[in-house]
Amino acid sequence: MDVVLGGSLGSDRGHVLSTLPPETLDYLANLTGKSPERSDLWIEALTHGSMGVARDYQRLEFLGDRVLGLVIAEWLHEKSDAAEGKLSQRLNALVSRETCADMARAIGLSAHIRLGKQARDDGGAQSDNILGDVMEAVIGALFVERGFEAARAFVRKIWEQPMASGTGQRKHPKAALQEWAAGNRRKPPVYTLVAREGPDHAAKFTVSVEIKGVGTASATGTSKQDAETSAARAFMQAHG
Repeated sequence: MDVVLGGSLGSDRGHVLSTLPPETLDYLANLTGKSPERSDLWIEALTHGSMGVARDYQRLEFLGDRVLGLVIAEWLHEKSDAAEGKLSQRLNALVSRETCADMARAIGLSAHIRLGKQARDDGGAQSDNILGDVMEAVIGALFVERGFEAARAFVRKIWEQPMASGTGQRKHPKAALQEWAAGNRRKPPVYTLVAREGPDHAAKFTVSVEIKGVGTASATGTSKQDAETSAARAFMQAHG
């Protein structure tokens, strides 16, 4: 299988997966403040399942997701006297797949993700799902290699802008729509998956939402949850 690594093709999978390209080593050193000590760990963090190898980023993503959640929860507790509900609202927004993908784009992570040729040709390097997952895997790798304090400092540096800009301070669109329906004595919104298109690594979901007696709205996203959120937002814009 031919694979794409940092924008170049390679056919010797064993050789390709044994080392990091110089440009990726430099990138990680600049990004984290120190050259990687365990190439195998960082290779795993940057490798998508389309490469057909035994270890991809999923295990480190699992770990990084929890580290990110703890760091952001601690940060919010430190910065705000808000009640638990408001803190949870902001936490959910700050650790969402959409925000993780935005942070990955902001730091230029997509150029260093290891994707199979077909996945890259299908736009996988710009997929919110993949970018968000790899962002969490990088946090997981940093935690394993250098410990919690290094991972904490990294997250606080990368997430400085969304934290400062108030991401998540406004109510989530689905919660807002639920409350709007109750406040207007309507039945709760009903979400329906209309279509799912594209390969797994670059899937597109179209969802409609209806409040009986009011109307409907639909939207498309890179996950069912994202599509539901966008549909709720569209409904509020049209009918709220």
